[in-house]
Amino acid sequence: MTLNFLIAPDFAPERFAGWHMLNTALQRRSGIGLHLLTPVNAHEQAQLLADDKADLVYANPFDAADMIRTRGYIPFARPAKHYDEMVIATGAESGLMGVEDLKPGCRIALTENKDVKLIGLRLLEPADLTEDTIQWQPVDSYQAAARLAIKGEVQASFFLADAFSSLSRMTRSQLRVLVESAISDISHVLLAHPRIATELPAIEKALLGLGQTSGDADVLEALGLPGGFEPLSQEEAEFMIDLMDTLLD
Repeated sequence: MTLNFLIAPDFAPERFAGWHMLNTALQRRSGIGLHLLTPVNAHEQAQLLADDKADLVYANPFDAADMIRTRGYIPFARPAKHYDEMVIATGAESGLMGVEDLKPGCRIALTENKDVKLIGLRLLEPADLTEDTIQWQPVDSYQAAARLAIKGEVQASFFLADAFSSLSRMTRSQLRVLVESAISDISHVLLAHPRIATELPAIEKALLGLGQTSGDADVLEALGLPGGFEPLSQEEAEFMIDLMDTLLD
């Protein structure tokens, strides 16, 4: 039997090899076949989930909330001490120095990451901006969001902090960070479909054991998760979901 392992499409392109390395390591240590699914965007991910194709999921916190509460997925792990923070940045030549300089009607580029948008809207509160007073510019990637800000076609762009730090040094030199979140309670999570409850202990043991064997550091470095993974209880997942609900209010 082979299980499908779906990875949220918001990781930096240079992490692609790392997910394949992780997938190989988990198969070898658990003795369970895993097929990696890497949807190119949120729409493709939603379709895979709607078609019930995902047995394991590395999900962003917004999607995880729905998967746990409405689809019955089981939370079991998350990156250790690695949180989903976000950055709002503008072009270095824009003249904007802080979020307070953004005005109603401003243009902001963003990807389909709902959790990034949710946190970003909270960070924009000092500017008295709401979702309805912003001209949103949807983009397919964080690289595209960066290009629009650098060219001055938008006043700001939203980034997952990891994705921002993964931009090339030259690209980051042409951007100015207006604000970065520091919530430290929201993260991507690992979820398992209830139908694989029998296989889950072996997969969980393999995942949480990463970092204890020679060569593991290479896998974790390729993922951008040097601390590896830690257990996540149902109660801890519910706390994070409640926090997401608070941000929505």
